[in-house]
Amino acid sequence: TCGTYMRQIIADELANQEDEYCEAILGRPNAEYREWIKKPDSWGGAVELAVLSKYYGIEIAVVDTANSVINRFGEDQNYEHRMFLIYDGIHYDPLYRESLQADGSIQTLFPKSNEKVLFEAEELAKEAKSSKQFTDVNRFSLRCLVCRKELIGQAEAQE
Repeated sequence: TCGTYMRQIIADELANQEDEYCEAILGRPNAEYREWIKKPDSWGGAVELAVLSKYYGIEIAVVDTANSVINRFGEDQNYEHRMFLIYDGIHYDPLYRESLQADGSIQTLFPKSNEKVLFEAEELAKEAKSSKQFTDVNRFSLRCLVCRKELIGQAEAQE
């Protein structure tokens, strides 16, 4: 699958850059992290986005709807193109522009020089935050279906 392929890219790149991606950055030894990220139930974040940005030679801009900011990976490089992801506090999804044409095509890559698209993404982040289109991982509540206990936040949910 695509996910498996991308996880392998990340693991391989981390293996090739052990000095840059050390335990202090990864939170565990590099080899252990590489095995962890290859598992289908492991979810990545900033480390993986930085690796993929460099691997594909593209800036990745993440619209963080909880904090109304855009985190950019590879912005200090001279990449020609930028892609966008939207992050709701739990999950990353692609952000794209739909064509007004009947063919239903979508645009996922944008010239890095196109600051208008970046501005539009910033406005989207503000709008999403004001309409609470995000998950507050520290305060959401769940109820265990086994013991019926109410759990608050990601930490309690993972226990």
